[in-house]
Amino acid sequence: MAEAVTENRMRGMGLRLATVTVFSLMAVFIKLSSDRGVKLGELMFWRQTMALPVVLAWIAAVPGLGSIRTAKLTVHARRAAMGLVAMVCTFGALTLLPLAEATTFSFTVPLFSTLLAGLVLREQVGLHRWGAVLLGFAGVVIVLQPGQVAIPIAGAAVGLLGALAVSVTSLQIRALGKTEAATTTVFWFTSLSVPVLALILPFVITPHDRAEWLMLGAIGTLGGIGQLFLTASLRFAPVSTVVVVDYAGLIWAALFGWLVWDHLPAPATWAGASLIIASGLYIVWREHRLSIARAQEISI
Repeated sequence: MAEAVTENRMRGMGLRLATVTVFSLMAVFIKLSSDRGVKLGELMFWRQTMALPVVLAWIAAVPGLGSIRTAKLTVHARRAAMGLVAMVCTFGALTLLPLAEATTFSFTVPLFSTLLAGLVLREQVGLHRWGAVLLGFAGVVIVLQPGQVAIPIAGAAVGLLGALAVSVTSLQIRALGKTEAATTTVFWFTSLSVPVLALILPFVITPHDRAEWLMLGAIGTLGGIGQLFLTASLRFAPVSTVVVVDYAGLIWAALFGWLVWDHLPAPATWAGASLIIASGLYIVWREHRLSIARAQEISI
């Protein structure tokens, strides 16, 4: 039986901010490693391989290694496959785009989740949320600046595909969450993806100096820590509360982009990101209100 945890929204939001900070640092090392010639397949391999000891140590210390037992290995394998697709696109966007722009496209996950809910899962999506989706994609158009050459189209396409893949993965995780602990899902995603990436490694691995090995180690360690912070944040507060903190990632991305690459986002990026963030927050708020209304109807 899962351990009962008292809700503590401030702690949950603090852990979510730590998650955003850690993943933002990881993104910096991914981009730096790519700039030094490390291939995407190798970045993904070390991200997962070096995260595995961190995840295992946490599981052993908190829920116990017995918690990784599962009767849904096939379902976890499907989630791992989609997670790898999401990782390819997310890491790819970081290598093709400036940090702030890649982060901005990742904020479209709620938009794609709403599209999938309405068009694929046939869930009822009202005019309010459809309007928010349209507003969010208008923000994407603004960031892209049609007719300009500021944002590489290939990078933007990869970033948006990554957001779509993450939204599909989120649906899979939500389904798994009905029977599986979050740490169990994290463990199986990490452990199942390592052998797959190991098959690719001989074709992409290159010699590295000490600085590159330190960066690869940081990518894996930060990735594992970030996953655990993310899981912990949801133990203390609902998604509708902590998701607001995710958008701090744009501030981190802009700051790191300026400090490391001397790049500041264009005004169009800030304007488009504002629309994307506003639409995402509205969708989350609207879904939260609807879930409360449905719960009240059931209790009557």
